[in-house]
Amino acid sequence: MGTKLAVGEGVSLLFHFLPGRRHAPAPTSRDARLRPSPARVRLGWKRAAAGLLAGLLTWAAAPAAGAFGFDDVAAQARQLSQQPPRPPRVAPPALRALTYDQARALRFRTDRSLWRAEGLPFETQFFHLGYVQTQAVEVHEIGPDGQARPFPYDPADFDLGGVAIDPADMQGLGHAGFRVHTALNSPAYKDELVVFQGASYFRALGVGQRYGLSARGLAIDTVGGAGEEFPRFTTFWLRRPAPEAKQIEVLALLESPRATGAYRFVITPGTAASPETVTEVRARLFLRPGIATLGVAPLTSMFFFGENQPQSTDFRPEVHDSDGLLLADGTGEWIWRPLQNPKTPVVSSFALRSPRGFGLMQRDRRFTSYEDTEAEYEKRPSAWVEPVGDWGAGRVELLQFPTPDETHDNVVAYWVPAVLPAPGEPLDIAWRVRWQGDAPTAPPAGQVVQTRAGRSFAALAPDERQFIVDFGGPALEALTAAGPDGQPVRAVASADANGEITEVVTYRNVPGRSWRMSLRVKPRDPARPIELRAFLQSGNHTLSETWSHIVLPR
Repeated sequence: MGTKLAVGEGVSLLFHFLPGRRHAPAPTSRDARLRPSPARVRLGWKRAAAGLLAGLLTWAAAPAAGAFGFDDVAAQARQLSQQPPRPPRVAPPALRALTYDQARALRFRTDRSLWRAEGLPFETQFFHLGYVQTQAVEVHEIGPDGQARPFPYDPADFDLGGVAIDPADMQGLGHAGFRVHTALNSPAYKDELVVFQGASYFRALGVGQRYGLSARGLAIDTVGGAGEEFPRFTTFWLRRPAPEAKQIEVLALLESPRATGAYRFVITPGTAASPETVTEVRARLFLRPGIATLGVAPLTSMFFFGENQPQSTDFRPEVHDSDGLLLADGTGEWIWRPLQNPKTPVVSSFALRSPRGFGLMQRDRRFTSYEDTEAEYEKRPSAWVEPVGDWGAGRVELLQFPTPDETHDNVVAYWVPAVLPAPGEPLDIAWRVRWQGDAPTAPPAGQVVQTRAGRSFAALAPDERQFIVDFGGPALEALTAAGPDGQPVRAVASADANGEITEVVTYRNVPGRSWRMSLRVKPRDPARPIELRAFLQSGNHTLSETWSHIVLPR
């Protein structure tokens, strides 16, 4: 149980340390005792001079063949995989002893943003170590000549908010992470685009979105094995964008007791014409022995309660960053699994061959579904993972565990390859994460609009459960009474060996512009869960994705 909770706790700490999208300019005054090192002063002078002299004082051009890139990071990862794991670089005790409020007061000075002086389309700001963010990352900038140079920590980059920090504690200190800004929602202001902070967590925003769920570089033994392990990005390389760049590239080195890896992220911001932001990920992993479950392209989110699991003590109808897991198999089947907040950890596994994608989705985009003017859950992104190339056979694993409130993430989904390479042999894999808003990935046919549980006037038999599922979408809206071949629309429902379906009724929900399925089921063993599946059909035509629901014991 403690291992499972660590997943949510790690993400909730990340959540607390992400400031809002809007940042007022930081005060220019600071403690006079905190002076940058001579090397850091020279680096800052170069950054300003480059903007003033239009590149004349930047690094000299070098042959493209010598440019630092993904293969160089991969060579480091391979070498590290053949050595004992390195201990993390940990902040000194004075920073670890900071309170939550003190750590939040350590703000990066926006006027010191990397690439601001040059007027480039992307800017980068950094997070200070302190409180729970205690493990440092090393950052480099890849210049126009393709050469990588360290971007060291400088206390002058931060407004310390009155927090007394001894300069002696700052020697060789790294950063806790960084965020990249660009003109996402308006050409007049650079919003946050993507954040890398904490273990291997990152998350991004599309146009008009607010931060919600997170992605990770890798998950190890989230389920099974000797206990969950959180691999960390220990070193980053930020490639300086060109003046007209439409993308930003980030390279990262991942380290863990049982794995190392090289990562390349290419982030393309959303636009008014195409609001979703796309993160292209390439990874080369080197595994050490002892991994039971390797989780590729992990997503982590929060589901507190929703229409399928209402809470009578909260005025809000729903509270969640994601409301379901969507799967697309290589066979053409689409599966929707509504999320829940269970009383005990629940693991679901979906075997797929050559998957087309999976994602934790926030389908419900209406403000009236949440009634939260501050959190704005209707603006939280969906994250759709799209494999690049054929991933072959494997499974998507979904872990859900209890959360007492909305500050803890309690949902994790990832891909588990059926076959892993031998220790020392690389695993090359690539995918895209699409951070989507009002037009998320959806099946070509109908999709589940809502799932509700409970009775109406008619009483239920002892242990009997009732579910109301609405299927919607343009194709289903056009059907008034029958399917495309003139046959009636009906729900095809099934249960596993522990479930006895006692009733299935299908009819049009005219006000909701959908088709409604009413299903009743009884457990043969009330102490065990029931797996349900249902989809709409007309004759030989499948009209919807598959609703896949787990009925948990009361």
